[in-house]
Amino acid sequence: MPLEFVKPTTPTFARIPDEDTARFLEFQKTEKNASPLTLRNYAAALGEYLEWRADAFETWRKETGNNFREYLHNLMKRDLKRTTIRLRFAALRSFYKYLVLRRGLEKSPVAEVRMPKLERNLPVVLSIKQMENLLDAPLKEDVAAKGPPWLKFRDAAILELFYSCGLRISELLGLDVVDVDFVDEVVRVQGKGRKYRIVPVGDAAMRAIQKYRQEAAVTNGPLFRSVRGLRITQQAVDLMLRKYLKLSGVPFAASPHKLRHSFATHMLDAGADLRSVQELLGHASLSTTQIYTHVTKERLKTAYDDAHPRA
Repeated sequence: MPLEFVKPTTPTFARIPDEDTARFLEFQKTEKNASPLTLRNYAAALGEYLEWRADAFETWRKETGNNFREYLHNLMKRDLKRTTIRLRFAALRSFYKYLVLRRGLEKSPVAEVRMPKLERNLPVVLSIKQMENLLDAPLKEDVAAKGPPWLKFRDAAILELFYSCGLRISELLGLDVVDVDFVDEVVRVQGKGRKYRIVPVGDAAMRAIQKYRQEAAVTNGPLFRSVRGLRITQQAVDLMLRKYLKLSGVPFAASPHKLRHSFATHMLDAGADLRSVQELLGHASLSTTQIYTHVTKERLKTAYDDAHPRA
């Protein structure tokens, strides 16, 4: 169903404010096959700019490079992470690129704005021992009084699959029973841009999934479910992970994405080639995967400094 064009009354993105933005989001949805999350992010980025401009905003076509430079300065004064700022401007760049290519705009005012360089923050990863302790935690925990008996087997399967495949949280949440192939020991994952990939699954994770399905009598539909039988939510996974991190003694907070970081780093540490890890993670660009080579180099350097008598 096409997005409805709504004539603006106030500069807010609670409703689609003009035909250009409505058509842009429709273009991303139908021609670019953008995910619902990407569409929400684009809408939020455009909406935040409109809120900042407030009554000074007339139309997107009248905005200038100076307007966007002032907006960039405003975002940086708020001490936002540079990754956050660059993501917001990536949405604005995509929008104006669409206006130039499809809607007759002469040039993009956002193209004039130079972005701040990214901070070089290396991903935080769990050690192999910490990862093993985390994976063992659900089956050591007595959850009988807190939920159905199968709950600990579900939690164990989720953690095993995260680490076995390096999945994004959205990819794990979207899995259905039919996506797991127990014969070929692979899982079919819908990644960014609604692109599918096939990822091998380790024996430990396969056994954990089979045990969970057996105990919870899960035969079809969503793979991972709540106690009410609904598809599990990101909030539930975050709370579950926080609990087991505490039980396993990991001394820092770790999101599901840090389990993905740990998967990639441990693979490279063990000799996996970068291209294979890129494909397993579903990265469109090899440069995205290369951050993990820096993590591996830093770990090697630390090991050298700790062990060598003349380091």
